[in-house]
Amino acid sequence: MAAFLDLVRSARRDNAGRVIRELAGVVAEAARSLAGTERSAGLVQHLDTLAFRLEGSDQFEEAAQVYDLIASVDEGPRERWQTTAVTVRLRGLCEHGRFDEAADYVGELTREATSGPWTREGVAVLMALAWRYECRYEAEPSMQCYRLAYALSGGGHGIATVDGHTLARKIRDMRVLQMRALAEDGRHEEAAALHEQTRALLGLGRLRIYDLVSARSAAANGRGAYHEVLPERRIEEPEIAFLGGPVALTSQPGILDAPPQYVAVFRDCFAFPRSNVVLHGDRLIYDLAAHPLSAAFDIRDGVNPDQSLFAAYGCGRAVVAVPAELREIEAGLMLFGLQSKNYGHWLLEFVPRMLWFNDAACPGGFPICIDDHMPATHRQIVALIDERDRPVLELPGVPLHFRELGIAPVPTLFPFDTREGVPVYDTIWPGDVLGAMRRKILERLAARDVDLARTGRRIVLSRRGFAQRQLVNEAEIVATLQPHGFEVVHPEQLTFAQQVSLYHSADIIVGSASSALTNCIFCHPKAKVIALIHENLSFNFRGYTSMIESSGAKLTFIRGQTQVGEASHPFHANYTVAPGDILRALDGLNR
Repeated sequence: MAAFLDLVRSARRDNAGRVIRELAGVVAEAARSLAGTERSAGLVQHLDTLAFRLEGSDQFEEAAQVYDLIASVDEGPRERWQTTAVTVRLRGLCEHGRFDEAADYVGELTREATSGPWTREGVAVLMALAWRYECRYEAEPSMQCYRLAYALSGGGHGIATVDGHTLARKIRDMRVLQMRALAEDGRHEEAAALHEQTRALLGLGRLRIYDLVSARSAAANGRGAYHEVLPERRIEEPEIAFLGGPVALTSQPGILDAPPQYVAVFRDCFAFPRSNVVLHGDRLIYDLAAHPLSAAFDIRDGVNPDQSLFAAYGCGRAVVAVPAELREIEAGLMLFGLQSKNYGHWLLEFVPRMLWFNDAACPGGFPICIDDHMPATHRQIVALIDERDRPVLELPGVPLHFRELGIAPVPTLFPFDTREGVPVYDTIWPGDVLGAMRRKILERLAARDVDLARTGRRIVLSRRGFAQRQLVNEAEIVATLQPHGFEVVHPEQLTFAQQVSLYHSADIIVGSASSALTNCIFCHPKAKVIALIHENLSFNFRGYTSMIESSGAKLTFIRGQTQVGEASHPFHANYTVAPGDILRALDGLNR
């Protein structure tokens, strides 16, 4: 026992490794001689004190070795010491940035026939370290700890991060942030190397680097067919009307140069449901990402968790990774993409493309390909506006290889969002394209004997079924408007034809500036629309005005009071509007 105590007392930072090796022999002999006596517990206590002292001096591996020694000689339950050895060793490797060694160690632990409590405790330590690094904005150490926790837990099942995400989602999100930063800095090769560490975990293939090109550029030199239906032209700048007079907006106005409208066809390319990305050889075809203003835009395509691809953009190139599984499609027209499920995006970004798919320049026989997660009204619009009896393919979220793919553009430049610190881009919509879409839909409905007669109805659009951009005092507003002949309508409960008929029949429409108000494109030309919205001066007032007034209707905004609370985006904040303001607006319409 004396030799044992001498060794324990002699342990210092510079000799701890040698002392522990000598202790291994001495401890085994001492444990045999003291077995069954009270002094056996003293042996464990001395070793526990030594391990604690080594931990405190940042010698985690040596401390873990001592805990392993205790586990080998303690006559009581040994799982406590085995677990402590595992957690201390993991903590030391990660805090010292030795993540490759930590990964090897986790591999050893997971190869054992059965997992012990050290698995649960080891995951807990890794998760705590990951969150601590994340709070310090140390992305790579944090991501590595999450990755190790994922591996040790056998896939992260049932484990949530502090902020409520799954481990796979957290790892993907952090990788996205890192790779976007590298791509924006032109360091695409480094992004590809970083991706290799986690691509198997995320179920993705190798990262490739693509040049960003527009469809027109991609079709040059015979590498695709490109037919221009409408040339570039000027958009009329909208006049925005607010109750109480003009206000100083903080957004940047959208460009007034409407891009050409076209149909283009490419052979042997890859596309992805819920995404706008098209890969063709070594090029990524994406008009928005290839636009000269794209550096100011927050391009989320390939970032959202419901997408099968992974992408980051910067400096005229993009890095993209996709799963190995592919679905083969002979030919199709691309009417799927980012935000296709959202009605406002669908009507403005996707439906106008049907005009060009109806054009004689578009190949016959190609089916219309749409995302499979869209509501029934979306399918109804496709069936209504299609003039060539094309079949419709609903596509699940699996990457696609097209022998031939036809594409058409968004009516104008419409980024999903701008980067932090850049003023919001307020898209101005071209009235000619939206007007043509409106006329086509009204013509097709009239041919089906849908009643489009003007009836003088006054309607207020309810948003009670939605959690975002909610008019908090809607009941009060409805009670104020009903004595003036208004009826409450829930557009989402109607078919598309019923919605168009309703909006076209109304003289006055009052509603929140949201997807439901998008249908005011179908108002008759003498209608009046009152849009209710929160205080945010960067809201897309120009977008709503140019969109709605393409019908000939007149739009007036009433800015209410924003409600303090959480919202995924400032545009989605809830708000209230004073009933007296709406009555003043109505009075103004009657003058």
